[in-house]
Amino acid sequence: MPSTQSAYRQFHSTETAITKVYNDLLLAADEGQVSALCLLDLTAAFDTVDHDLLLLRSERQFGLRGSVLQWFRSYLSDRSFRVVYCGSTSSTVFIVCSVPQGSVLGPCLFILYTADVTAKHDVNLHSFADDTAALRTLSSLRYIYCRGSTRRMYHRSRTVDVGQSSQA
Repeated sequence: MPSTQSAYRQFHSTETAITKVYNDLLLAADEGQVSALCLLDLTAAFDTVDHDLLLLRSERQFGLRGSVLQWFRSYLSDRSFRVVYCGSTSSTVFIVCSVPQGSVLGPCLFILYTADVTAKHDVNLHSFADDTAALRTLSSLRYIYCRGSTRRMYHRSRTVDVGQSSQA
């Protein structure tokens, strides 16, 4: 389980996740850095898990092999559902992605599925299940440079727009 995940871990909670992000913001401010925080909440997150990709990651990143991997493959495959309402039954829909919701394994499989996200990008991530805080800090000089570059690009684009509209 990634150290940046606070869900489903002993002695961790939503408070742990919030405290970690808040502490990172304070440390950056103490060092004179500028921070950008993006809070992400995936809609229907457990429904987005691709079975083949999850099994591949389980094998390559976490070393699951043999009968254990086969057990997970069996657990995820050949799942379907249909709705019965007032004596009428819908057609059967086969589930090709998602992890079973309401199960003990569902959240853990989702975390395995998203575990490698924290290893990439120059962003500090901290999660509680499918809720993620993405934090990026910059030195104030670098921020000023980026801000200046953005302003110059904005002014150039406005100049081009004005020039193009006057020729029309």
